[in-house]
Amino acid sequence: MSALIYCLAFVGGFVIMSLELLGGRVLAPYFGSSIHVWGSIITVFMASLALGYLAGGRWSLRSPSLPKFAGLLLIGAVLLYPLVYFSEPAMEWIFHAIEDPRYGSLTASMALFVLPTVMLGMISPYSVRLLVRTTEESGNVAGRLYFVSTAGSALGTLGTSFYFVLWWEINTILTLLTATLVLAGTTALVVARLRR
Repeated sequence: MSALIYCLAFVGGFVIMSLELLGGRVLAPYFGSSIHVWGSIITVFMASLALGYLAGGRWSLRSPSLPKFAGLLLIGAVLLYPLVYFSEPAMEWIFHAIEDPRYGSLTASMALFVLPTVMLGMISPYSVRLLVRTTEESGNVAGRLYFVSTAGSALGTLGTSFYFVLWWEINTILTLLTATLVLAGTTALVVARLRR
């Protein structure tokens, strides 16, 4: 089961950074790609991840299990997929409602990315809780887990910036990221049932 949890943490890191880079592409037609826009995106993602880490740590205290962990991935997919349909109308409305590109891009980033990012941020602390068996190994487990998750983030960054945006439209990439989360969550559920 440990290998599966590490794989799921890798997937979480991959999707988070891929989504963050896509955020720049989503906002660019309306607010440009200035330092203000990227500052807004990074701020929203970092704040959302911080909330996700906190929430994931607390959630992991309530009878942690692989099915509940799978639920984080599946709920993340449910919160991510609506961006395919609602990101453009939301951007149109915010663009016309807020003239200042600093606050417009900040508002747009919050509206589009807070919920899925908070949910995906819960994955890492929940993973730690599932993997740690004794307090003596907690530091080592956390270190390995964050290594795997950050490696996923690095690969998601490279894959999205070097290849995905050249191969596919933004909505196609979002759909593929959603499908990846669904596949990961479903795999975890299947493994959990087989272990019973």
